[in-house]
Amino acid sequence: MVLGAILTPCNVYSGLKIGWSFNMSIVAALLSYGFWNLAMAPLGARRWGLLENNINQTTASSAASIISGGLVAPIPALALLTGQTLPLQWLIVWVAVVSLLGVSVAVSMRRQLLVVEQLTFPAGVATAETVQQIYARGAEAAARVRMLVAALMVSGAVKLVETFSGWIRAWPLPFQLSGSGAMAGRTLGGGQLGFALDPSLLLVGFGAIIGLRAGLSLLIGAVLAWAVIAPVLLARQAVVLPAQDAAFWYPALVEWLLWPGVALMVSASLTAFGLAIWSRRRTPNQTAASRSAVDQPISRQAFWLAFAATLLLAVVAQVALFDIAIWVAVLAVLLAYALAVVAARVVGETGIPPIGALGKVSQLSFGVLAPANLTANLMTANVAGGAAGQCADLLNDLKTGHLVGATPRLQVTAQLFGILTGSVVGSLAYLALIPDPKAMLITAEWPAPAVVTWKAVAEVLSGGLSAVPDGALPAMGLAAALGVLLAIMRAMGPAVLSRLAPSAPAAGLAFVIPASNSISLFLGSMAAAVATAIAPAWSARFVIVLAAGLVAGESLVGVLVAFMRLAGAAG
Repeated sequence: MVLGAILTPCNVYSGLKIGWSFNMSIVAALLSYGFWNLAMAPLGARRWGLLENNINQTTASSAASIISGGLVAPIPALALLTGQTLPLQWLIVWVAVVSLLGVSVAVSMRRQLLVVEQLTFPAGVATAETVQQIYARGAEAAARVRMLVAALMVSGAVKLVETFSGWIRAWPLPFQLSGSGAMAGRTLGGGQLGFALDPSLLLVGFGAIIGLRAGLSLLIGAVLAWAVIAPVLLARQAVVLPAQDAAFWYPALVEWLLWPGVALMVSASLTAFGLAIWSRRRTPNQTAASRSAVDQPISRQAFWLAFAATLLLAVVAQVALFDIAIWVAVLAVLLAYALAVVAARVVGETGIPPIGALGKVSQLSFGVLAPANLTANLMTANVAGGAAGQCADLLNDLKTGHLVGATPRLQVTAQLFGILTGSVVGSLAYLALIPDPKAMLITAEWPAPAVVTWKAVAEVLSGGLSAVPDGALPAMGLAAALGVLLAIMRAMGPAVLSRLAPSAPAAGLAFVIPASNSISLFLGSMAAAVATAIAPAWSARFVIVLAAGLVAGESLVGVLVAFMRLAGAAG
């Protein structure tokens, strides 16, 4: 909890400053290992074990991920639009309740995603691999640790140089497309469409972990979205570029492309979820091992009781704090559950949580159900985003625990303590950094890009479906149908089709993130596949270790930079 209290303000600061936050799992694991080893001799402390480290890491990362509860986006956006700010005690309650909903979703999804489908959850795998290597012994373990440290140092050095010198930057791919229609006579550069080699080695590491199927699906989705659909949108003026021409058109294009991308992710994920439930009902006589008490965080009766209590708390909080109608509050919680399921599957396959895109789905839904109500639009989406964020964080940690042999029940308990810590410390940090949101936010000192986005979307989508860009609704219908088809093919088709079917959640995510991110993830997956084909024995020993080092190095430097900037702001 102490470590979580230290790391949480970093994410609050980063979220308000640059719109990004960091998964603190690896950072927490390494810091706790280092601190305890330093303390063992002078304090006479006993050895800090691997499973204890895992519980510590779960608590700390849960606390640091509390910003998904709304502290850096919907809550400040609400203050800018309506002037409403929550006192400290109610801000703590709100953030905690929203996060608890995500825990209940993660608990319900754990067995299906981790045990039955064995989804990758690359952040969880990277954390598990890192922790296992630092606790391992012997010559083989030493070789893996050397590989881990070397990859960590290279990745961290690249991130440092990129952050402070500008010598390393994204390299646009040198190709051009001929414009047509409204863009006739112009060329569309690869860099303008987002096709570039991103210097982020963290993404390459994630790609090596997620595997070639997800990597190829991301590449296919990126080419379809940014090289095929985007030029058509520009030609037909479905998307209008800013008056001041930019070198990077992603911000304008993603406002259209995110809608079919989200539809593809949502339809495929919910279809897969429904098929899993249907399959489980058809085969109720499972082995005792598959349903062992150790494998279940809590009993089914306890889960439904906890879920009902969480639902009630979330509804009461919305009604009491924001005067949201009861029926709207209930629908918000149910939609949050569905979108958290989507986030869980996308994170499981790609490692990237689509929280912002899913928040827009919620904002659109309640723009239709409760038009012109900015408070309902923002805070119901806050419920969805917070639940999705905590669900993704816990499932990553549960994946780590699954790989190292931790007890799920203890991990869930640790997550709850982390939420308690993060809610208190995160709320204190937010109010200390931004005592006057209207005067301080969206300024040179506090750009708050996530706040800008949520505020703008609330203003636009409060009008309902009319705010969806022209042509996006039919595209959503086609994408939703494709998502359902791919999910059915994956679950029920012949083995060959099941293996060859692209990952719909990964392809949908490629519509939402820059093409350069998808390319990096694909390159990582391809490199791992080639290494496995050429040197299977070496790959079995080192590929995941190397990938974990790439993830850990950039993560550590990212947190270090956030600490430095936070110290500078405090000074």
